[in-house]
Amino acid sequence: MNAKNIIVGTDFSKGSYVALDVATDIANKLIANIELIWVCKEKNLFSDEQTESLRGLAMEKLSTLAKEYGKKLTKTTIEWKVLDGKVATVIAKEAERINASMIVIGTNGASGFEKYWMGSTAVRIVQEANCPTLSIREGFNYHKNLERIVAPLNMTENSRQKIPVVANMAKIFGSTVHLLGLIEQRSEESTIDIYLHQAEKYLSDMGIPFVSEKMLTKNLSADTLEYAESISADLIIITTEQENILSTLFIGTHAQQIIHHSLIPVLSSHPRDIGSLAR
Repeated sequence: MNAKNIIVGTDFSKGSYVALDVATDIANKLIANIELIWVCKEKNLFSDEQTESLRGLAMEKLSTLAKEYGKKLTKTTIEWKVLDGKVATVIAKEAERINASMIVIGTNGASGFEKYWMGSTAVRIVQEANCPTLSIREGFNYHKNLERIVAPLNMTENSRQKIPVVANMAKIFGSTVHLLGLIEQRSEESTIDIYLHQAEKYLSDMGIPFVSEKMLTKNLSADTLEYAESISADLIIITTEQENILSTLFIGTHAQQIIHHSLIPVLSSHPRDIGSLAR
């Protein structure tokens, strides 16, 4: 069987190193190759000489990282590339070219505008990529086992499409799944009960342990994050909701808020892009 592929985007920040650590662990469990990418996006800010100097330094760092992390991969390999252009577009196109199973990116956990900008970069990658994207904050403890996965379910049909991915990740890592049914009014309770039952049956049939809870909410994203933090979750898995049915360029505000603000890793995908992680 051919190995899967994981893309890791790096800017050599602490957050991106955490992402590479996590990606290496995932690659060993998925039997996946890693492609480490640095995107040169500052051509308009520097002279040609300065740009080439940046590229040279990046290539040295990438080579060093590939050698270091290549030793941690048990059955696969790590390669590196320097590419030019807009970060989200370049990474998304490369993921499509190599049929990547996942993109892993780190954010630096900064505050204020920089935190928002890093979150926005992650959102843009999620928007453009045709495979799930895992975004990880700098402070995440990657040495901890992936014990608890939160899978929020709301009234949209698409929210259930994450369950095969949730099940596969839980199976790979031996995790317990925490299904969180979110309703905004009591009249939705019977429908969310059906959705929860369907998800429970799927997980039960696969022999995956789960906990199921239901919550009345006024803010889907805030309550998802609060719940995940209250149980010390290790991963949140979401499907992005399209707010404009005429466009696939914009994801729903709830998904954006979770990606922006979560201190816990978030695995995001479009409903149409569940892909090979579910197989």
